[in-house]
Amino acid sequence: MWQTRYNRRVFYSVLPDSAMTSSCERPADSPSAADAAPKRRAWAGYADRRAVALLLLGFAAGIPILLIFSSLSLWLTEAGVDRATVTMFSWAALGYSFKFVWAPLVDTLPLPWLTRRLGQRRGWLLLSQGLIIAAILAMAALDPAEAAVLPWMAASAVLLGFSSATQDVVVDAYRIEIAPGDAGMQSVMSATYTAGYRVGMIVAGAGALWLASGFGSMKGHYLYAAWRNTYWLMAAVMGAGVLTTLWVAEPAVQRERPAGLALGENARLVGLFVCAVLAFVLVFRLAGGWLPEKQGPLLSLLWEGLRLGAALCSAVLAARVLVWLGLVRGETVRQTWVSPLADFFRRYGRNAVLLLALIGLYRISDIVAGVIANVFYADMGFSKDEIAGAVKTFGVLMSIAGGFFGGVLAQRFAVMRMMMLGGVLASATNLLFILLFWQGHHLFFLYLAVAFDNLAGGLASAVFVAFLSSLTSIRFTAVQYALFSSLMTLLPKTLGGYSGSIVNQIGYDGFFLFTALLGVPVLALVWLVRRKLPLGQG
Repeated sequence: MWQTRYNRRVFYSVLPDSAMTSSCERPADSPSAADAAPKRRAWAGYADRRAVALLLLGFAAGIPILLIFSSLSLWLTEAGVDRATVTMFSWAALGYSFKFVWAPLVDTLPLPWLTRRLGQRRGWLLLSQGLIIAAILAMAALDPAEAAVLPWMAASAVLLGFSSATQDVVVDAYRIEIAPGDAGMQSVMSATYTAGYRVGMIVAGAGALWLASGFGSMKGHYLYAAWRNTYWLMAAVMGAGVLTTLWVAEPAVQRERPAGLALGENARLVGLFVCAVLAFVLVFRLAGGWLPEKQGPLLSLLWEGLRLGAALCSAVLAARVLVWLGLVRGETVRQTWVSPLADFFRRYGRNAVLLLALIGLYRISDIVAGVIANVFYADMGFSKDEIAGAVKTFGVLMSIAGGFFGGVLAQRFAVMRMMMLGGVLASATNLLFILLFWQGHHLFFLYLAVAFDNLAGGLASAVFVAFLSSLTSIRFTAVQYALFSSLMTLLPKTLGGYSGSIVNQIGYDGFFLFTALLGVPVLALVWLVRRKLPLGQG
């Protein structure tokens, strides 16, 4: 069984001995042979069965997201749905930003029959994938041209977003648990997962649009059957994820779980979660109506932070009220939601705040710049075909290459050193967009900027995932990693929402210089963490 190799660092042993020698039969102690061996071992990690499994699971994870966003938006637009309604459908993906809220249930809640037959991780994987397929088929059964079905289409999209975010939580936990404490292997699996994820996005994005067009639907000539058949095929493609779940083995780890939970207690946990979510949504929406019409980007960012904080407090208050009323046991809530957070602060003490700051800011430079990237390309006069070729195809390939390269580097060098390299590159490559702005409509400089930006982003992502995995306790895998990954994008995406206002004030060249400078404090945080904590030092 391949899971017996989980706790070994010699994953490269899958290569035959003959593959470890050169055609020149150099002595084993020669400098050239000594240098070549680590390179072979680093690349051999990608042949590991675990890396292949994450490639396939990444593909399954990349399918649903664009079926909520770009593909669904075009479907609704062709069906004659008004723009305001189309944009409201993007709320269906809010689950990705708040998946850490129900992630504890993935760690603690056993599923009837599935957990017993497949294990905790594979059981939840199969459930989430089944819900994804059901949601896609439900969307395929509805014609959005009929106004009466739009609420049902929205409900199906919400189910798709929730189940897809749940799948992400389980896959992240699974990845950490099949190679605990092995930063090098984690970076390899991160690279293969990212590659699979992006291929899945291409299939669900460009692939879905090509299929719908091939079946006969286009702008000005809407054909429901074309989109129905397209979504049927996307549901069938998700079968790759189901087969992978049945193929892989359950991680052999011990995780924290409240003891002796009966079915009624599990139901109360789910009820508490639902009530807390409803409280969050209610307060967040009500607070949005208090915002004056005109605000500067910095003041608006501060307001959104306060709004989010109030919504989170309301969710916590709702949970405390249910505990106070005796509807849910306080000890159960503590073990499910509080213990994973307490464990992190207990392990790292005062340095926990420093780590959280690094997690929340590490990707800020490239995420903030990426929000307005497509608008920038259009303003530079690039056509949709040029953008598609340079960004959606060439850029994706460069990102995948950067991820694989980052995985190799993370195996050969200390993770924190590679974190510093990733931070420098992610910040510095934003300066290339200033050069592109000065050149205007110039394809060579577009490809140049996209190439280095995506290579840097892919490398930084692979290394950063390995870093996050090293911080995650094997006892609370799902909830801690979900919290880290949500925190990673929260502030950058919030600030990125005001990138248009910032550009209006300081121009594109000033904006990209601003995003590059955002990375400077990140480098200081990396240096501090490397100095204070022995994380990934070799």
